Amino acid sequence: MAWDPDLYLTFRAYRERPALDLLARVDLDAPAIVYDLGCGTGDMARHMAARWPGAQVTGIDSSPDMLAKARAGGGRVTWQQADVATFRTDQPADLLFTNAVFNWVPHHDQVLPRMMQSLAPGGLLALQMPRIYEQAAQREIAAAVLEGPWRDRLHAEFLDQPVQPPDTYYPILAPHARSVDIWETNYIHVLTGDNPVLTWMAATALRPFYDTLQGEERQRFEDDVAARIRQAYPKEADGRTLFPLQRLFIIARR
Repeated sequence: MAWDPDLYLTFRAYRERPALDLLARVDLDAPAIVYDLGCGTGDMARHMAARWPGAQVTGIDSSPDMLAKARAGGGRVTWQQADVATFRTDQPADLLFTNAVFNWVPHHDQVLPRMMQSLAPGGLLALQMPRIYEQAAQREIAAAVLEGPWRDRLHAEFLDQPVQPPDTYYPILAPHARSVDIWETNYIHVLTGDNPVLTWMAATALRPFYDTLQGEERQRFEDDVAARIRQAYPKEADGRTLFPLQRLFIIARR
């Protein structure tokens, strides 16, 4: 799947806030080995390198475009292209940090225990996932996919719902962890722009569909989705648009 780093950064502060909230809850004094799994444009990896000057920080991402943007941003970070779903550390890590990535990765019951086994004793898995599948935007995208002539081709782009209810994760992680902390936060993003929720989704959830369709057909799909999302998220009196987005946080210590 192709990623557009510049489009992704359109709402940079809003996308970064949950990651910073998660990092603030990471209670490690001086980790030696730190991985940012799904590092994207590298902002959080640079934050971690600044917080822990003695740490070896590695940013992992599958997108060469995202990694090119990350490298251009500098910082004391090693960048590596790899698939987060199958990635294994070369040595036990003190921190595996992942922000808004595992909502793209299926089979959490298999992948997360393997992540825990990659940690050094006392190490942390810090994880944040948007529960976008329960939001109006995702429902409107699904309706546009399933009700259009492109249904058979686009339906294959839907993953099974990877992000499960919070209580699903305790029995997955507890056998491998000394402690598991799970919580949710519902962020109400106040967005500006003509159809800002569409712009947000175009950088993430809509990417697989845009990659599959071409030319006039893609334009018809984009127009259909745009109209649906505009109706689902009307502007407030001041012209801004409210975009509620629920996020699930997990910190598990080995």
